[in-house]
Amino acid sequence: MTPNRSYYRIMAGAKSVYASECYQGGFIAANWSIDQDLSACLPESWRDFNHQFIPVYLQANPEKSKIAAGLACGMLHTVCKGMRKGDIVMCPNGSGQYYVGEVISDYYYVPAGNLSHRRKIRWFDNGISRDEMSQPLKNSTGSIGTVSDISKYAEELESLLAGKQPPALIHSDPSVEDPSAFALEKHLEDFLVANWALTDLGKDFDIFSEEGEPVGRQYPSDTGPIDILAISKDGKTLLVVELKRGRASDVVVGQIQRYMGYVKAELAESYQQVRGVIIALEDDLRLRRALSVASNIEFYRYRVSFKLFKGEA
Repeated sequence: MTPNRSYYRIMAGAKSVYASECYQGGFIAANWSIDQDLSACLPESWRDFNHQFIPVYLQANPEKSKIAAGLACGMLHTVCKGMRKGDIVMCPNGSGQYYVGEVISDYYYVPAGNLSHRRKIRWFDNGISRDEMSQPLKNSTGSIGTVSDISKYAEELESLLAGKQPPALIHSDPSVEDPSAFALEKHLEDFLVANWALTDLGKDFDIFSEEGEPVGRQYPSDTGPIDILAISKDGKTLLVVELKRGRASDVVVGQIQRYMGYVKAELAESYQQVRGVIIALEDDLRLRRALSVASNIEFYRYRVSFKLFKGEA
């Protein structure tokens, strides 16, 4: 495995409409309505890039929100600057297969509409089938959004690229002693997103969506990704949801407050307030003390259950 290499899943247009063109041309590309050469406008920090180009995006797309603009500009910066030479790109072709290749150039600009901001890719002869992936990797590669960082699955991806099947259960959290229990709980986010409308939170909030797609999952911030970013049905409140496997302590209060501060400063409109929700299996006294003076943050418990039902003979 190459040290410090990152791995990205990048959609080449809606429903992978440009995937074949990118593969045949030896590049990956994006646009997001920003039609100018960015060669001299790519700071190391995506936040600095966002400050400059969110207004440009909103001018081209006045019907969009600041949340949508922040997501689009952040992903564009990843494609143009965040990815490094030697990083690996996976691009779905729309038929259950992924083109896989290595980034081999810095950013360059071609005035070509939706494919104007480019990086050269050395595509490998053999790709990866979605059927070969573990369920957690399938979930990540199938996540909403054009660009998804899937580096935490580096070991499995390298194994697949080498032609080996991954082990049945993969996890990288050294604090987890029982992988089987971890396997049940690690899908908490997937389950919550899939069943959002049936939860108490779903009665008043919707996961933030853009053009019908829930882009509020793993929303990027300058202190790390927000597990879920939701919006009240009346549009007046943005909700930051932080999920914790197992017991949550008071440390998570500072974490969610940082996310909430980012949302308030960078994403919220003048008429919107920001609230937070922590979801965990258990809390403790320190967390309860901390939340007693944080009136805009609530705590919810979840419960994992596993049942067997005997089938009919």
